[in-house]
Amino acid sequence: MQHLTQPSVADDAHRFRDGPRPRLPAAAESLPGQPRGRIARPGPPQPRQSAQGPGPAGGLPPTHTALICVALPGLAISTEHGQLNGHGLEGFYRAGRRLLARCQVRVAGREPLPVLARMTGADRARFVGALRVSPAAGPDPDVVVERVRHAEGTERITLRSSARHPLRLPLEVALGTDLAELSAIASGGPSPEVAASVHASGLRWSTPTGTSSVTADPSPADALASAGLLRWEFELPPGGTVSVELRVRADSTGPLRAVGRAATNPLAPARATGDDPRAAALLRTSVEDLQALLLRDPAHPSDTYLGAGAPWRCGLAPAEALAAARMTLPLGTRLAAGTLRTLARTQLRGPGPQAGMIPGPRRDAGAHLPPGCTGTEATLLFPVLLAEARRWGLPDQEIRELLPAAERCLTWLRASVGDRLYLRDPQPEGPARCETQAHAHRAALLGADLLDVYDRPAGTGLRQWASELRAAFRTDFWTADRGGGRPVAALTSDGRPLTHLGSAAVHLLDTGLLGAGEPAVGLLDKAQTEQLARLLGGPAMDSGWGLRGLGAKEAGHNPFGHRAGAVRVQETAVAVAGLAAAGYEKEASGLLRGLLAAAEHFGHRLPEMFAGEQRTDGSAPLPHPAACRPAATAAASGVLLLTTLAGIRPDVPAGTVTLRPVRSAPLGELGLTGLRVAGAPFAIRVSRLGLAMVEEAANGLQLGA
Repeated sequence: MQHLTQPSVADDAHRFRDGPRPRLPAAAESLPGQPRGRIARPGPPQPRQSAQGPGPAGGLPPTHTALICVALPGLAISTEHGQLNGHGLEGFYRAGRRLLARCQVRVAGREPLPVLARMTGADRARFVGALRVSPAAGPDPDVVVERVRHAEGTERITLRSSARHPLRLPLEVALGTDLAELSAIASGGPSPEVAASVHASGLRWSTPTGTSSVTADPSPADALASAGLLRWEFELPPGGTVSVELRVRADSTGPLRAVGRAATNPLAPARATGDDPRAAALLRTSVEDLQALLLRDPAHPSDTYLGAGAPWRCGLAPAEALAAARMTLPLGTRLAAGTLRTLARTQLRGPGPQAGMIPGPRRDAGAHLPPGCTGTEATLLFPVLLAEARRWGLPDQEIRELLPAAERCLTWLRASVGDRLYLRDPQPEGPARCETQAHAHRAALLGADLLDVYDRPAGTGLRQWASELRAAFRTDFWTADRGGGRPVAALTSDGRPLTHLGSAAVHLLDTGLLGAGEPAVGLLDKAQTEQLARLLGGPAMDSGWGLRGLGAKEAGHNPFGHRAGAVRVQETAVAVAGLAAAGYEKEASGLLRGLLAAAEHFGHRLPEMFAGEQRTDGSAPLPHPAACRPAATAAASGVLLLTTLAGIRPDVPAGTVTLRPVRSAPLGELGLTGLRVAGAPFAIRVSRLGLAMVEEAANGLQLGA
């Protein structure tokens, strides 16, 4: 049995690392807009011939050096020189289509010399170039060209003169586009430029599948469609300034209104202060990136969720959207509610073994295991997110509306396990993965607690199964060795253990929260948890920058392998939170410091993954050329890391919030403001001694013991 693929709400066709989409089973209905049948993985990318020259040969176009401005569904992707030459991924995009590929600026017939390229926010970048125009200026530039580029589809070009005499400056902007889909660009297909036509105060391009236009303010003196050229001629006095604004639009659409800039933005504007300035930078950038990745369900505009990441996966990835919403509960429950409602509408109904599932694509699992189905993970995350959102203050009415969908997820869990003890992959002879058992065990315990509160049946059965699973797991999923033992990564269909050590084991530490801020019981016993903590903090797993996806001594280890040795930010953050909750602060602090050091090298915008090379004196983390940056789970990890240090454990239905800060205070004093608990502002400060104090909270919320 295989799982359905979640259809795109925006441009979710770009999941090139997640493998082919599975064929729909005969018993399942296709989702709206989802064709039946297998969609093949794109073939080996071929060198792409852009309008201006060849793209990179082989593989996805690299993103690690790109400046990616995001305001979904809008993107603006640039290189450090600022000119858009149509190479690789360069251009303005909307909903996965490249509206503008070339935007080349010339002043007085010459390109400015690039002197600065910098992101100034998640959705915008600033480029500065310089020119020497006056013959008597000597070696010093006397004209500065500034370009401010927004993902929403605007670029402002400003000329500033520092010449002693008036200047007559011709400005030319050469424009062009192929109107190509991002998926076609990524797979290396040739994309010839589309012919332009003069349109209003700019140019327009049109094909049977799409149309775009660029308008200019002020209007150009000349617009040459055959050359794709707009021209102005300006008189600048000494010290004078002049600006031109270009607006890129998809025809028949108005200006892009990004969800993150709307008054209904579901994320609280949290801020950090304290001894370590990296905390403030990480939280600020994380919140900005999360806001930039927000999307609306077109059929239900009040419901928002997070796109998985730019540039490759800008649409809805169910498991990652749920995981990111869970990590951002300290910023409020509205994102969780919108994500849950959106995914509840995709839940499979009717008879058959898939009834109750949240569909999701397959995801590569490295060399030791077949690809896993993220639909299983999403289905198990759904009741967990609902249960924990209730603890953070999700209103009762919204919980009741979502409860039937959570019940169907739990019913699917019990039906899928059947008479067996372990939840296996859905395909024939699928393995039983350790992380799947962890997700299922947590869903059973938190789901049972949720069902009991609303007088729904099945809670007792879920707890009984979880207890039986726990007893068997501690024997079946643990292997002894000379190093003290390790968790088993998976059991094959014939019961053979696969014993490679990977970061998926961190999910065994993520048990979720029950009443009074107490963590649920885990699948490992105390001795096994201590051994896992030692392994995660050891040199085989801790690269010094974060947690490797596969231990350095394991067969098939590849520092760049996205499930075979690369550092995945989400799993590192989950490890930090789980280790801290279990009392292993030394190991948690080591991973935290490493990830913060890596974040500093990445300008505090963490990618979804980077190479798991060992950190040495003077080294820097190596970026992965195909990683999404920003990515929803990486940005949400910044929130989880810092709120873990404060140890905030709310139980809003009980009217309490319990604090369990990391006593060693690895970042010194830390203050967090602008969080939300019970729908009200919440602020907390952790001292250098590891003592926490609430500075702002909702009326009536009491400090728990």
